[in-house]
Amino acid sequence: MPKHYKIGILKETKVPPDRRVPLAPNQAAEVMRKFDNVEVVVQPSEIRCYKDAEYKNAGVPLQDDLSDCDLLIGVKETKINAILPGKTYMEFAHVAKKQPHNQNLIQAFAANKNSIIDYEYLTDQKGVRLVAFGHWAGVVGAYNALRAIYIKNKIGELPPAHALHDYNELKGVLKDIKLPGLKFVLTGGGRVAGGAIEVLEQAGIKEVSHDDFLSKDFDGPVYARLDPWHYAQRKDGKPFEWDYWVSNPAEHESAFLPYAHSADVFVACHYWDYRSPHFFTIEDMKQPDFRISIIADVSCDIPGPIPSTIKASTITEPFFDFNPVTGKEEPPFGCGQNVTVMSVDNLPGELPRDASEFFGRLLIDKVFPHLLCDDCDGVIERATILKDGKLTPRYAYLQDYLDGKE
Repeated sequence: MPKHYKIGILKETKVPPDRRVPLAPNQAAEVMRKFDNVEVVVQPSEIRCYKDAEYKNAGVPLQDDLSDCDLLIGVKETKINAILPGKTYMEFAHVAKKQPHNQNLIQAFAANKNSIIDYEYLTDQKGVRLVAFGHWAGVVGAYNALRAIYIKNKIGELPPAHALHDYNELKGVLKDIKLPGLKFVLTGGGRVAGGAIEVLEQAGIKEVSHDDFLSKDFDGPVYARLDPWHYAQRKDGKPFEWDYWVSNPAEHESAFLPYAHSADVFVACHYWDYRSPHFFTIEDMKQPDFRISIIADVSCDIPGPIPSTIKASTITEPFFDFNPVTGKEEPPFGCGQNVTVMSVDNLPGELPRDASEFFGRLLIDKVFPHLLCDDCDGVIERATILKDGKLTPRYAYLQDYLDGKE
């Protein structure tokens, strides 16, 4: 580590804006106390959930020009015209799955000889992610599913999470929720799913077995949570094996349709590998036995395994309808065979202070000791997509994507 290391907290430049921060004011000050020779400055911003004055009061200097920083940390993707050449960025870059909408971004980073460390790929030696906003994505995503149910079923309207002060106030709303006997299917088993389940259960939604979910109706609302072995099966007919799934996702096909025929609401919280099978097709959605009428796609992979997720919706306009017949978007909460979709891609931004405190704590405890020391466990190396504008060996599979050939 150099004698002096300077970290700059970026103002968010992506549109629509995100109010989260990677480090809350007290945490930025903690980094400077905890790590010798580390300085943290913050770029002024009028949109983040913490005011500039809160950073100043915590002893964190404001600095508009971050060109003298060694590391620039933000949350969402940096806007191309805001990129500082030659700098190391740590953010959710959303390029490692060859996302079409960010192809220009990775090309710009490469052209400017930047290094990119992606939060999503900061893992321990067993491959477990070290930092994520996932819990809060699950919390807000499940809550938005409840909001959609209230509107679609003409029960009333629940306040959006971003209109509430914090999670404690949201919990108060959940205590008063009353739902009919709807069936929720939820995919995933990590932090995102955990946050979603926390909300569903606070709203009085009970977990049932997979067999009961598929064969029974209930007086009250229930949910079933699915792991990959519930919604995918091997093409060769052999029993599901976790290691084979991880190594060969393309050698599987979907087994999800029985749940699509039984569920009213789909809360998607899974991690999706772009080689994995899709859950269902648009043709499946056209069939009369396709029962799902609301999809809260917390994972929000575009293009991805849920064909109705044709765009990322926004915090201010979280819902839209997907018409399976035309394959197009329509205004939300229409009639007929339309499926109402919630596909906000920055859900934790609705509870920005809670989410930022949670994320910053993980960053300080689990990432900075590797970043600011010798990275002997390879944590930073595994998450570095570009090094001085060149793809690292781990991400060499992105070369055609970077070159604009795919």
